[in-house]
Amino acid sequence: MKKSVILILSCFFIFSSCSNDEDPIDPQKIKYLWHLVKVTGGVAGIDEEFNLETIVWAFNDANKTLVVENNNDDDTIEDGLDSGTYEYSVLDLDGKSYLTVNNNELGSFEISQSALVINQNIMSTGDGADGFIYTFQRTILLVD
Repeated sequence: MKKSVILILSCFFIFSSCSNDEDPIDPQKIKYLWHLVKVTGGVAGIDEEFNLETIVWAFNDANKTLVVENNNDDDTIEDGLDSGTYEYSVLDLDGKSYLTVNNNELGSFEISQSALVINQNIMSTGDGADGFIYTFQRTILLVD
């Protein structure tokens, strides 16, 4: 019995003295990058895939800007926006969210834990059939 009590107390002290020496991450130091990985649809029914660093979008919620770094050098491939800084806004309507960039609606969008999908076939003014669907993969960058 004495050994059991000592064993239980030892476990208690061992586990209660554990600490996490890592500092918590400041949310202000996290930057989310969205990498365009796939474009499908359009009249021609395209299906293009991109490497992670080819086309990167970074949204800044504080000043409502979108910075695009587009390193695709093939002008025959649909790849969304050219490199540059754009103003953006979000319209929430009837349970759907729509992305507008420089006063041009791109379409509805959905965000999951690691993906962003922009669908040009679903617009705030109605549905279509010949738009593109842009699929992005999220990465996280810690900044100082």
